[in-house]
Amino acid sequence: MTAKPTPEAHALVDRSTWNRRRLIQAMGAAALPMPWSAFADDYPSKPIELIVPASAGGGTDALARVFAEVTKKDLPQPFVVNNKPGASGVIGMNDVLASRADGYKLCMVIAEVTTLPNLGLAKFDYTKFEPIARLNADPAAITVRADAPWNTLEEFLADAKARPGDMKLGNAGSGSVYHLSAIGLEDKAGVKFNHVPFSGAAPAVVALLGGHIDALDVSPAEVGPHVLGGKLKMLGIMADARIPAFSNVPTFKERNIDLALGTWRGLAAPKGTPKPIIDVLRATARKASEDPNFKEGLNKLNLGYAYLDAPAFAQAMQRDHEYFGQLIQKNGIKI
Repeated sequence: MTAKPTPEAHALVDRSTWNRRRLIQAMGAAALPMPWSAFADDYPSKPIELIVPASAGGGTDALARVFAEVTKKDLPQPFVVNNKPGASGVIGMNDVLASRADGYKLCMVIAEVTTLPNLGLAKFDYTKFEPIARLNADPAAITVRADAPWNTLEEFLADAKARPGDMKLGNAGSGSVYHLSAIGLEDKAGVKFNHVPFSGAAPAVVALLGGHIDALDVSPAEVGPHVLGGKLKMLGIMADARIPAFSNVPTFKERNIDLALGTWRGLAAPKGTPKPIIDVLRATARKASEDPNFKEGLNKLNLGYAYLDAPAFAQAMQRDHEYFGQLIQKNGIKI
């Protein structure tokens, strides 16, 4: 004989359902129209796998773990971070796109979703994802070891120009934003590097610390702890303005190099994921982005806060896809 649910069990279910509805409704009826389906009420009923298409220890990984921690109090089930690096993010992003569109496998999608298709390195593009929210954006930066002979961006570029193709400049992977920003620097400064790709920013930083490469093109967040610790020095950032965490580091534009490029990270699901589930996730991402603990976590990691809700995030991805397409075509970049 099947046991009947106790009144306490009914109360727990009702409370969980009510909490999810309250979370979604907090975004406003205009953003996420009613009524809510039973599908949304039942979601999530098990942990949500959050795929990070980059190595553990890098900025994308750190962001995903801060997000997962902050959202624990907002959903009845947790986000479980799973790193799947390789091919500049293709392996991890492909893994998500090959999964069921049921909201239980999401991607910490990265800016490379707008570069790799333009290079012919990915069979998918940003339109295969259902955007949920952008959570972060950071400029690219040129960083060297503390004992390197260059103390300014001008000295670094002068040496690179004197030794075309000799200087080893690491990046987070072939076709990554950091790879393309380095090519953009070649174009603007009239230099030529020996580009060395890694399977993510974290192993690239290790290589720089070990002296296996001369310099590195990744975000300030990924080298920040070592810069503050005195092991590395940042020569310049590719941004329109200096960033507060490294206010002594000049922008490329200050050095008369018109270059402002960088990366971003956000939450996305496979195309076709039911709208009620996307609505739950959008509400969760918005609440997390407003949480002081999330902002504090980003500040500690030197990650830039740059929240965008799904519609604006989709537009930003489209703009980047078009921009990088033009950059790649103009410079005849082939990988």
